[in-house]
Amino acid sequence: MKRIIIGLMMALMAIGTEAATIYKPWSNGKLTVSANHRYLVHENGQPFFWMGNTSWLMPERLNRDEVEFFLTREREEGYNVEQIQVLCAIPTYNVFGQQANDETFNFAPYTKAGIYGYWDHLDYIVNMAEANGIYIAMDCIWGSQISKMDEKKATLYGKFLGERYKDKPNIIWMIGGDIMGDKGTASWDALARAIKKADPNHLMTFHPRGRTTSAWWYNDREWLDFNMFQSGHRRYGQRNGDGDYTIKENTEEDNWRYVEMSFEKSPLKPVIDGEPSYEDIPQGLHDFSAPRWQDYDVRRYAYWAVFAGCFGHTYGHNSIMQFMRPGVLGSFGAEKAWWDAMKDPGYQQMKYMKWLMLTFPFTDRIGDQSIVAGQNGERYDRVIATRGTDYMLVYNYSGKPMKIDLTKISGEKKDAWVMNPSDGTLKYLGEYDNTTTEFAFDGAYLRSSDKVLIVVDAKKSYLDKNATKLEEKW
Repeated sequence: MKRIIIGLMMALMAIGTEAATIYKPWSNGKLTVSANHRYLVHENGQPFFWMGNTSWLMPERLNRDEVEFFLTREREEGYNVEQIQVLCAIPTYNVFGQQANDETFNFAPYTKAGIYGYWDHLDYIVNMAEANGIYIAMDCIWGSQISKMDEKKATLYGKFLGERYKDKPNIIWMIGGDIMGDKGTASWDALARAIKKADPNHLMTFHPRGRTTSAWWYNDREWLDFNMFQSGHRRYGQRNGDGDYTIKENTEEDNWRYVEMSFEKSPLKPVIDGEPSYEDIPQGLHDFSAPRWQDYDVRRYAYWAVFAGCFGHTYGHNSIMQFMRPGVLGSFGAEKAWWDAMKDPGYQQMKYMKWLMLTFPFTDRIGDQSIVAGQNGERYDRVIATRGTDYMLVYNYSGKPMKIDLTKISGEKKDAWVMNPSDGTLKYLGEYDNTTTEFAFDGAYLRSSDKVLIVVDAKKSYLDKNATKLEEKW
């Protein structure tokens, strides 16, 4: 008996130690927009790299044990933002059969003391995310439901949400939900302003429809703190007859274009790709026999967006976003259980991008495509470059040789490394003169040949020349 008690005490002490060492980003103060209007930082100036996941149906489909398991694994893999759907229908129900709402948007019947209701379970999700150092980006109501929520109801709902979560440290608000911004505009404005009136301390954005950016409609709104675009799930040339978006045909995969579009707006605001192509989802969504996006595709979307200037990135997986499981009829051809999807390579590779970006000074970084000398490639041959004053990072998806202008950063001599974004491994290439230099990497053309070139002023010590892998950055 004595040994059992001692064993339990040691186990509890270990749990307590782990909890005490979990990084809580809000310990640096609340999130705010950086002085240069390009990034998110904490009140003390600490940069925040958004490494998100689209876990849309978590409130509806996971029980308490599953929430704890999922969010613990998310933390372990480096994710620090969960994008969730609060209301996906009128009414919305969770796994316990508890109702969230009705058409009146009077929430009193669904928040009764003594009953573990829908909103109590959402509170549990928020609290469990907080314990794991994770933000909850709440998409308040999915865009398909906007016709059922007029301005009066939107104001009631916004007041309810804002007052309920204003004191939680880990909330980010998302208006919209996979919808064109010119649909339901008055209701979206009413919802956003009601939330902000009750809760002025948390940041807010708008989640738009695929192949669009919030900057087209809401960049001038006082409630919009940063822009979000949804680059979507189409491959090049897969327009499917759509006439409702303004990007050029055959540019569907060029998510870097939305960064440039957003930065053209005034006032300047930070931007992020909040929904790129998901791992293991059919290209184009609706033809389940179509090829599925793979790990190298989700890496490409991530590095293209971030190196073009995004302050972070959101990953997605077909099975995880809807929490697919046996016995559930999946959307978009999903077949894999969500817990098995967390073993997929793309899911496990996103953390290396975060580690890379936080290795260097973050908020003085800009996207600078002039680093790529000569004519840049198109489509998969497009090389994306970003830099600070004394370092540059260049993402090459196809493996095609590239000429890089090393004079774009400080230093008469430059140290260079190549990073494998699939596992975070590093290889030191040597010291280079301050001139335009051609780089070529081993590997076949396309398909998992992507690499990141890292070039640093030789006087700086951001990386050890003997390092073989990136250091963890949480």
